[in-house]
Amino acid sequence: MSLGVREVELFEKARPRLEAIAYRLLGSASDAEDAVQDTYLRWQDADHAFVETPEAWLTKVLTNICLNRLTSARAKRETYVGQWLPEPVFAGDRMLGPAETAEQRESVSIAMLTLMERLSANERTVYVLREAFGYPHAEIAEILDLTEANCQQIYRRAKQHLATGRTRVEVDAAGARKIVEEFLAAALSGNTDSLVQLLADDTITAGDAGGVYFSVPKPITGALKVARFLRRLFTPDAAKQELVGGRLEFFASIVNGVPALVLVVGDRVFGVISLEVTTDGITAVHTQANPAKLDHATRQWAAIDHGEPLAEGW
Repeated sequence: MSLGVREVELFEKARPRLEAIAYRLLGSASDAEDAVQDTYLRWQDADHAFVETPEAWLTKVLTNICLNRLTSARAKRETYVGQWLPEPVFAGDRMLGPAETAEQRESVSIAMLTLMERLSANERTVYVLREAFGYPHAEIAEILDLTEANCQQIYRRAKQHLATGRTRVEVDAAGARKIVEEFLAAALSGNTDSLVQLLADDTITAGDAGGVYFSVPKPITGALKVARFLRRLFTPDAAKQELVGGRLEFFASIVNGVPALVLVVGDRVFGVISLEVTTDGITAVHTQANPAKLDHATRQWAAIDHGEPLAEGW
């Protein structure tokens, strides 16, 4: 069934919100795009005369599609090589969705998206719709075919699972650049103590290479251990140069609302290192180097003004 102009306009108006919901639910920009496209196909086949509230209808359809994808994704991640981390998204991407409140910004950070993997599909959906988009419990209950009381209970449980007790430092572009510059200088110095000074005592580092490149199988915890790992990671050698396959440039950016070091080769994003910063220092260093999870970032990188590189390496 072909869509009329009004139906197309309704969907395109809703697309940014649908993409933002899907990204938070799936932790994958590419999967989010696919889920929204599947929603469009359902919208195309729908009898619009019986759709009283298009926004609610589209949200319900998208949510059900994402719930199905979450179920299958959990099964795939049991055999995933190494650690699983979400796809990074640069500042300005509409997938990041609303960012007026601290809760909305927190809900899309790499650290929070990673923590959300601990939640059940229903817990994640209720948390995202309530915390990031302000949906009332009655409407979420209708979307998920739950009672309102059950929905409220699920939300409370999800918040308990995700509580970190830390206060994240909010930074603007200049602040993020300064943090990244200090981190990169310490990492390239070869001086472990310089890195330790930037890290919280219980900082953690995790990396996702998708089995394409070497990465540690489990997160590393503790300032000294993390600093030693980062020092080795940034120490140049012939094997790394061959692996990169070109001149590696380091850029400062903001990814999922936090300062990030972007590793670029030519016009391709080779890796993204995001830094979770709290009042205690850098509490998490997340590295995404899986090429399959950097296509969206590479496309976005080409479309934004990223300035001059901070340094070159390897």
